[in-house]
Amino acid sequence: MRWWDLPPVLALERSLFPDDAWSEGMFWSELAHCRGPRRSRRYLVAEDADGRLAGYGGLAAGGGTGDIQTIAAAPDRWGSGVGSRLLAELLSAATGFGCREVLLEVRVDNLRAQRLYRRFGFEPIGFRRGYYQPGNVDALVMRRADPADEQGTTIHG
Repeated sequence: MRWWDLPPVLALERSLFPDDAWSEGMFWSELAHCRGPRRSRRYLVAEDADGRLAGYGGLAAGGGTGDIQTIAAAPDRWGSGVGSRLLAELLSAATGFGCREVLLEVRVDNLRAQRLYRRFGFEPIGFRRGYYQPGNVDALVMRRADPADEQGTTIHG
């Protein structure tokens, strides 16, 4: 993800998460950690054949732990594998950062996303009550112990 990707990313973010969308400043802050010798983030965009945004995702890494900060696919791309490809790339980035585990939060009412994460080996480890505001929706915290272990093979980007 680059700065010029932000307008379509923000539009998709606001359409998918109208109550708790990330601000432009939040994305800029994350992108600031994607370059240089001390980089600790990996942010990606997926585009369709026409160059239209199909999805995006981001990972923060530190201390041997990766955290999927955000991942989203355009509604017309749901079920097409975009989310799976983004998640695989983020897990590959976690391996590159030396992460021994990857965490994420997902809305308790987002069963579609939870199924995706379970397919990739994430397991529930707890809840964050009222995490998503202003709707006061709980988050399910999920963990994958080894980001490089996808059916016993290492994922490469």
